[in-house]
Amino acid sequence: MLYPENCEERLGFNEVRQLVRDYCLSTMGQNLVDKMQVMTKHDQIDKFLRQTKEFKSILENQEPLQISTFFDIKVLADKIKVEGTYLIEEELFKIYTSLQTVFSVIRFFDERKEVYPNLEALFEHLPIERDILRKIENVLDAKGKIKPNASTALSEITAAISKGEQEVRKKMDSIYKSAVASNWVADGSLTIRDGRMCIPILAENKRKIKGFIHDESASGQTVYLEPEEVFTLNNKLRDLEFDKRREIIRILIATTTELRPYIPILLSYHGFLTKLDFVRAKALFAIKIGAQMPILAKEPKTKLINARHPLLLLSFANEQKSVVPLNIHLNESMRIVLVSGPNAGGKSVCMKTVGLLQMMLQTGLLVPVDEHSEMGIFNQIFADIGDDQSIESDLSTYSAHLNKMRYFLAHANPKTLVLIDEFGTGTDPQFGGPMAEAVLEVLNQKKVRGVITTHYSNLKLFAGDTEGLENASMLFDNSRMKPLYILDIGKPGSSYAFEIAQNIGLQKEVLELARQKIGTNQNSIDSLLVNLEREKRQVHEIKVKLANQQNKLNQLLSENEKQKSFLEENKKTLIKDAKVQAQNIIKDANKLVENTIAQIKKKQADKEATREIRQNLQQGLAKNEVKPEPKPVMEFDDTEIEVGDWIQLLGTENTGQVLEINKNNLVVAFGDLRSVVKRNRVQKISNRQVKKLVQRTSFTNSLSDAVANFRAELDLRGMRGEVALQELENYMDKAVMLGFPSIKIIHGKGDGILRKLIRTHLKQYYKQVDRMEDEHLDRGGDGITYVYMK
Repeated sequence: MLYPENCEERLGFNEVRQLVRDYCLSTMGQNLVDKMQVMTKHDQIDKFLRQTKEFKSILENQEPLQISTFFDIKVLADKIKVEGTYLIEEELFKIYTSLQTVFSVIRFFDERKEVYPNLEALFEHLPIERDILRKIENVLDAKGKIKPNASTALSEITAAISKGEQEVRKKMDSIYKSAVASNWVADGSLTIRDGRMCIPILAENKRKIKGFIHDESASGQTVYLEPEEVFTLNNKLRDLEFDKRREIIRILIATTTELRPYIPILLSYHGFLTKLDFVRAKALFAIKIGAQMPILAKEPKTKLINARHPLLLLSFANEQKSVVPLNIHLNESMRIVLVSGPNAGGKSVCMKTVGLLQMMLQTGLLVPVDEHSEMGIFNQIFADIGDDQSIESDLSTYSAHLNKMRYFLAHANPKTLVLIDEFGTGTDPQFGGPMAEAVLEVLNQKKVRGVITTHYSNLKLFAGDTEGLENASMLFDNSRMKPLYILDIGKPGSSYAFEIAQNIGLQKEVLELARQKIGTNQNSIDSLLVNLEREKRQVHEIKVKLANQQNKLNQLLSENEKQKSFLEENKKTLIKDAKVQAQNIIKDANKLVENTIAQIKKKQADKEATREIRQNLQQGLAKNEVKPEPKPVMEFDDTEIEVGDWIQLLGTENTGQVLEINKNNLVVAFGDLRSVVKRNRVQKISNRQVKKLVQRTSFTNSLSDAVANFRAELDLRGMRGEVALQELENYMDKAVMLGFPSIKIIHGKGDGILRKLIRTHLKQYYKQVDRMEDEHLDRGGDGITYVYMK
């Protein structure tokens, strides 16, 4: 249960709901999003979360699941129920395409049995009635129009119309040519007036051809005449058209009647598509905000790790800024966290993040947290956020807050999450502070969970001395006078009232006077809090620095192990290859020596012949001689070594780049390895030589990286025409350069404008492109173009 009624609006859930709604493909899915409610049953929440997680996995792994075309089958099924009504061609085709989507999805999951068990449950026990498709295919063509041979009568009528049109055309051409020869025709050709084919005749010649005048030109010099001979033929054609329309209606009525027994199964398919659209929208939103499924607990507790406010996350992403993650936990021993700190320091965002993520989780949405986070289930969520004063109800700001506190105290229990912003404000602090403290004490006795923000010192002291309550503060950099937006649990925070006032430029005499008025004790307490926060921030920074250094060390050790393993493996391979080559060389040498001895014996030690044979032997041995590769001549520079320079280790051929200089020690990068060497053990390489080294190594690396990172699929959906063509041109250049045999261009269906632009542009690559084809109908049809290279 949520309290008050505007709780969803105050926490930002209505905006989240709208964002999810925008991802729906159908009004049915949007209606389900509108009906999302906070649930309290563990199994139900777990099922919804796992369905969304599985669909998110399908989308992230780019599985070939096509869900792009389906319609509201329920409206059509309701129409079928009424006897005597019939579905028109377009409506029949909507059922057909929707059922194709249903069967395609079911086939996808059947091929992946037990991989997505929670999504499979959506169509469990759902029968596959392909007879519905066959009945529609009997009367509709691939474009959703009635087939000319849908019935024997229609086939005969269509043939008669075709024959009649030929007769009309033949007769009309004959009369037209005769009129032209007689110079009775005005400028122009045969034209249509009132749905009838007419000849443009000069007005003075209109009595020379018998027929019916349908129209005349604005000047009155031309009349549009239907010849008498054609008039009768056209009337017969019109009658045939009426017959054709009546036969089509008869076919549609018969087909609709055949579908009427399938109404229950059609409604089941409708329900399946609705749920599928709903889960798909939630999964797309989860990907957009980087959401995960946390560990779901049955008891009311929360342990958020690296949590981010989803709306703030999207807003910052547009501004290319990052959100500082939140880490907070609520459990039996730390039931209520009292957050203090300066204004605009992030207290309210911290509290709203906890509430909004809890609401999202209990409506079945994945949340932007680390997957090791733990989130429980609350039966009630109470929120006191913002100013609810009301002139109509005669409520002041403080009265509105007290009304909510009264409700909280009356209905709260251990399974209630309470969120209160600026606790105790709206009245005289001398009385508001004790009142807030009393409310906090009762809430704590009821063992509720919650996050409360405040500036009151008495509440900070009370939380520090009371079991179940915990102080927390938003860290603040008082040297730069900027909030850090990091929640630090364990210590209360200062409001930094004097520091902020001083930074703004408030007069010194006013600041001194204010310090005197607040009293020595309060001043010293506030100063102590400021010092504590400064020290904690320094400790936090040191911890972060140490953690980064440890991560770097672990990374270097890991790289070292990989290099060692790689070298060992290469060493074994090289030795093996060398042994094989050596064996081959020895075999060849033995044959050569044996042949030489045989030839010498045969020549009976003739000196001239022996010398010639020995020369042949030397030439044969020279073929297997391994010549050392010429070493590149390295050019050195005697100037002082600086960061970024390239060096070579003395006595070796190892080269690297200087990353850091610490007195006589240099931190050098040898490829992916980092090493510390003495300055006197290296020589600086000249700039000209450095360019050669970089060119020699960068091309092969960049080419291999390009091949590894290139995907043979380009998604242009939703782009403007010029942007899409620019993306396509850049992509085609890479595809041609890397020699890919085929690529896949996703442009969507829509009105076909983007598809036409893309295919027209691809025709410019006639030297590289062999042909273009549509994707299979089940996997996107003409919404996807396959491009095959020559």
